[in-house]
Amino acid sequence: MFNTGTMGFMLLATSLVMLMTPGLAFFYGGLAGKRNILGIMMQSFVSMGITTIMWFVCGYSLCFSGDIAHNSDMLGGIIGNLNKAFMSGVDLNTPFPGNKNIPEFVFFAYQMMFAIITPALITGAFVNRVTFKSYLLFLIVWQVLVYYPFAHMIWGGGLLANWGVLDFAGGIVVHATAGFAALASVIYVGKRRDKESPPNSVPLIAIGTGLLWFGWYGFNAGSALDVNSITGLAFVNTDVAASFAAITWLVIEWSMAKKPKFVGLLTGAVAGLATITPAAGFVSLPAAVMIGIAAGIVCYLAVHLKNKMGWDDALDVWGVHGIGGCLGTILLGVFASKAMNATGADGLMYGGSGFFMKQLVAVVGACIYAFIFTYLMLALINKITPVKVTQTDEDKGIDDAIHGEKAYDEGVL
Repeated sequence: MFNTGTMGFMLLATSLVMLMTPGLAFFYGGLAGKRNILGIMMQSFVSMGITTIMWFVCGYSLCFSGDIAHNSDMLGGIIGNLNKAFMSGVDLNTPFPGNKNIPEFVFFAYQMMFAIITPALITGAFVNRVTFKSYLLFLIVWQVLVYYPFAHMIWGGGLLANWGVLDFAGGIVVHATAGFAALASVIYVGKRRDKESPPNSVPLIAIGTGLLWFGWYGFNAGSALDVNSITGLAFVNTDVAASFAAITWLVIEWSMAKKPKFVGLLTGAVAGLATITPAAGFVSLPAAVMIGIAAGIVCYLAVHLKNKMGWDDALDVWGVHGIGGCLGTILLGVFASKAMNATGADGLMYGGSGFFMKQLVAVVGACIYAFIFTYLMLALINKITPVKVTQTDEDKGIDDAIHGEKAYDEGVL
C-alpha cells in the first residue's frame, strides 16, 4: 500500500530534523556564558517533551485537520479543527492526503519536529534572564497562538495557502515568527547585567552548527514530502546557500575586524540555512547562490544594527533567524520559477509581481503579529509568575540558581 522507499526517506528526514534541536542546544550552549549553559540547553530539550505531548493532544489537529476550501477549519482559515486530536481516526493504514505513498503517522512525526524546534529558537535571545516556570508557560501558549495558526494558514490549507503564499520549509512559519518573537522578548525582559560574557566554548558552537547543517537537509529536502528531483534540488540549494553565506560573512567580518573569526563563519552558515529555507524547493541553483550571498550581507548588517540599537539579543536570533526568514521569503517572491517546480509560482524575475507582493505582505504581517502577541503574552505571563529572574539569580547564573546544577566541575582540571 505504501512506498517503502519514500516512507524510509521521510523517517530519515524526520530523524535529521529531530537532531537539529540537540544541535541548537549545543550551538546556544556554546555561545552562552559558563554560568548559563545548562539553562539554555534545557530550554531546547524540554521542548522535545512538552511539544510532543501538545502535538499528540491537539497540535497536529489544529495545524493539519480541516482546510478553508471545504470550510472545515476554524476562524476563516486561521486555524484547523480538533477532528484529529489524540490522533483520532488515524490508524496504521491511513495514508497522508498530501502523498498517499506514506502513512499519516509519518507526516505527523515529521511535522512534530518542526514544532519542537521553532519555540526553542527564540530562547537564544533571552539567555540567562527568564525563569524556567515562565518559559514553560511561554512554550505552551506561543505554540497554540502563534505557531499553530501560521502552520495551518500556510501548510495546512488555510488562509495564506489559499491566497497563494508559498513557504517551502519554514521561512515564515518557523524563522520569521521565532525571530520577531525573540526581538519582542528582548525588549520586554531588558538587558543582561553582564553583556560582556564571552562564549564559553567555541568548539561546542562548531558541533552545534555541524548538527544543525546536517539536520537542515532533512528540514528542507524532506519538505518535498517525496523522493524526486525537487527533493534533490532542495538538498543542493540548502548546502550551496549555507556555504556562500558562511564565506560572505567571513569575508565581511575579516575586512572589518582584520581577523577571520570562526564564530562569524559559523553564524553566517546558520544565516544562509535560515534564509534558503522558504525557497529551497522553488528556485534554481544560481538563485540559491544569490540568496546565500544576500543572507551573509543582510544578516551581518542586521546584527550590526541590533548592536547599534542596544537590543540585547544575546545570541542574535532576530538578526540571523528573523531577518533570514524574512529575506528568504521575499527573495522567493523574486526568484521562484515554475520551470524549477511546477507546483510553485513565478517570481518577480519571471513576471510574477502579484506573487512577490503576496510574499511581502504575508511575511510582514507574520512578523508584526508575532512581535505584538509575544510582547503582550509575556506581560500576561508576568502577572501569573515572574518572567525575569532576580538580579541575584542572574549574577549567580541560572544553572545553579534555578536548576541547581553546573555544566562543568570547576574543581576538576
